[in-house]
Amino acid sequence: MITFTEAARNKILSLMKSDQREGLALRFAIQGRRAGGFLYRLAFVEAADRKPSDTVVDAGGFEVFVDDRSAPSLDRVSVDHVEDARGGGFKIDNPNPLWSDPKALAVQDVIDNEINPALGGHGGWVTLLEVKDDVVYVQLGGGCQGCGMADATLKHGVEARLREAIPGIREVIDTTDHADGTNPYYQPARG
Repeated sequence: MITFTEAARNKILSLMKSDQREGLALRFAIQGRRAGGFLYRLAFVEAADRKPSDTVVDAGGFEVFVDDRSAPSLDRVSVDHVEDARGGGFKIDNPNPLWSDPKALAVQDVIDNEINPALGGHGGWVTLLEVKDDVVYVQLGGGCQGCGMADATLKHGVEARLREAIPGIREVIDTTDHADGTNPYYQPARG
């Protein structure tokens, strides 16, 4: 399912050792999608965090847990660790299509080519998480996370455009925790 190059394996084992995390597993998941590729989440987790539905990959010195939603999009993935003049990082080669569902593919296209360029002027963006039963699930990021106008942007901008462009879309649901993180636009209610 997932292969790690020797450089990637050595880097992960080195991180585990230097952070005193030997014996932990690596959680590898698809967090979302943006133009040009998947958004990945890699995190060290305890063996007890393994779910019954997880796929477990023996990576040679550590285990990798992959949730059942991410597994189809991580099939045949190769992970490498590369160093260059700017530093080092993991390079993930994923041959899988961003979306296999034509409706999700159409939604991603509208987000990439219309919605995100418009939101980019304000430092924001939309990440498509899933399209299920004609409902679009998204997260807002950048200047849109915590913005007082997020609901208006979602309903009158994002949802209106997606419903106009793609027949059958019933609703767009924002899964963003707008109170999380640091955002210059978010102001908690005064008590």
